[in-house]
Amino acid sequence: MIRFFDILFSFLGLIILSPFLFIISLFIVLTTGNSFFFTQKRVGKHNKEFTLLKFRTMRKDSDKTGLLTVGTRDARITKVGYFLRKYKLDELPQLVNVLVGSMSLVGPRPEVRKYVDLYFDEQKRVLEVRPGITDYASIIYRDENKILAQFDEPEKHYIEVIMPQKLQLNLRYIDNYTIKEYFRILLLTLRAITTFDKTSHKRFKG
Repeated sequence: MIRFFDILFSFLGLIILSPFLFIISLFIVLTTGNSFFFTQKRVGKHNKEFTLLKFRTMRKDSDKTGLLTVGTRDARITKVGYFLRKYKLDELPQLVNVLVGSMSLVGPRPEVRKYVDLYFDEQKRVLEVRPGITDYASIIYRDENKILAQFDEPEKHYIEVIMPQKLQLNLRYIDNYTIKEYFRILLLTLRAITTFDKTSHKRFKG
């Protein structure tokens, strides 16, 4: 049933948003001179890699200097990219990933192989379901880049603190893999995009 809603919502979303997606694509090309899509290999269901789509928000080849973005003004992020990231518009191309079945609207955010290889056996359970565009961790750590900016070794903090907490939240969803939970996360995501609730971290972490 979840797959049915994934197909329905992603198909309708792509049709309804197509003019908007075209405008964003055109604006990226005109202002940066680069291609409007950013593609990256991520690890999905059954530990298989797939190509994730996003609107380009960083200068070309920026991912080669680091996989994490730190702070609100990472020098690698373009001006239009900052706007797209702020309102999560850079994630919209992933509706294509959802439509073809490599992702779901709701599920654990897919990581790159470098970080997946650090998972413990229990944490690898997140690979039992399709990765998603949004989940509890995405809502709670909406300002992850700001958090990382507070540390001298942001990647170390991500691996040792943030990533385990994200995976714990992912497992909560997997243990309650229902239509009700699916729609609950979608509604919470919409609310977080329009008005970020600063108390959400305390509410979901427990």
